[in-house]
Amino acid sequence: MPSTTTPTSAPATPDVAVIGGGPAGLMAAEVLAAQGARVAVYDAMPSVGRKFLMAGKGGMNLTHAEPEPAFLGRYGARTGQLAPMLADFGAQALRDWVHGLGIDTFVGSSGRVFPTDMKAAPMLRAWLHRLRESGVQFHMRHRWLGWEDGDGVPHALRFATPHGDTVVRARAVVLALGGASWARLGSDGAWVPRLAQRGVEIAPLRPANCGFDVAWSEDFSTRFAGAPVKPVAIALNDRDGHLNYRQGEFVISRDGIEGSLVYALSAPIRDRIEADGEATIHLDLLPSHSAEQVSAQVEHPRGSRSLSSHLQSRLGITGVKAGLLRECLSRDAMLDPGTLAVSLKALPLRVLRPRPIDEVISSAGGVRFEAMDASLMLRALPGVFCAGEMLDWEAPTGGYLLTACFASGRTAALGAAAYLTRA
Repeated sequence: MPSTTTPTSAPATPDVAVIGGGPAGLMAAEVLAAQGARVAVYDAMPSVGRKFLMAGKGGMNLTHAEPEPAFLGRYGARTGQLAPMLADFGAQALRDWVHGLGIDTFVGSSGRVFPTDMKAAPMLRAWLHRLRESGVQFHMRHRWLGWEDGDGVPHALRFATPHGDTVVRARAVVLALGGASWARLGSDGAWVPRLAQRGVEIAPLRPANCGFDVAWSEDFSTRFAGAPVKPVAIALNDRDGHLNYRQGEFVISRDGIEGSLVYALSAPIRDRIEADGEATIHLDLLPSHSAEQVSAQVEHPRGSRSLSSHLQSRLGITGVKAGLLRECLSRDAMLDPGTLAVSLKALPLRVLRPRPIDEVISSAGGVRFEAMDASLMLRALPGVFCAGEMLDWEAPTGGYLLTACFASGRTAALGAAAYLTRA
């Protein structure tokens, strides 16, 4: 992990205090420093970029190379608000910026963009070096507690530090405090009541890109926890009646389901659970087969062979897929060829609840865009800007989350720079 633990002395009154040392906050600091502002970054952790480094452990997925219309569509209901930010700093701009750090990138077979060495740490090291060279100062183990009431200074910020509470006065503030996933890495959602008390409208934080609980039998859970299910597709009608159908793979967990395919559909699954108390998804265990092909194979005479042997030899159904059939269907349904054939293409699976927000990849909800102007300045708190995952948007994994964090950090920084010229 890059060494970022040594605090530097901050100016008595920085032009801008950036609170939060993730990608959005660091991008805001870089843009502000380039504008000539004196910038101090404050973070509660001993080092910055902890969630960024964690995300890079499996390969640092920076962004995605798909065409712009499809890329923008990944942001769902908030596409309109994020589109101007992504037009200013989108996927290609992010790649160019990374190249400017001396890090090469490549496009994987899925369209995802990675650093050539697949690692986050070299990129963060190079970035922090450049930030320090530009004059950005870092203050670790500074946990933001809110504002100093009665101080008379609009942006008097109170922090808890190992040496006691301290107050920092700044001309403007950029909040990049993250959502509520992975609290141990710094994103704990503790900022929500502090902003709500100041009249900022906030959508409740909810799990996103998450796994879900399923009431597995003890036998199934014991036998198949950790088993990948592939190839497979999931179908789900959302609350508006739109059919979501996506192919990929997921993993059986001790308590339910998780993995890339589940994460990609986590928003509509979560929304159905919130509306109905639970959701039923349908698993296509044979996505490369038509319904007619499956029906013909199921109804093919099996002679003295067992049903398990028949399904294995005719359709390759074995292992966890066979286990899912036994788990989700009654014995009578398994023995009825018509029901079994339909179920192989649309096996109903009852999903109970998302996993706890602290263990999911990201969170939805946050500061509503209606509470900010186009520069991401809070209407209730002039001179205070917000960026990153603490805003009310969500996106699937695949580089979309990180790209929008960078882009919103840049937008907030440009807004703060403009504010300084007016203040």
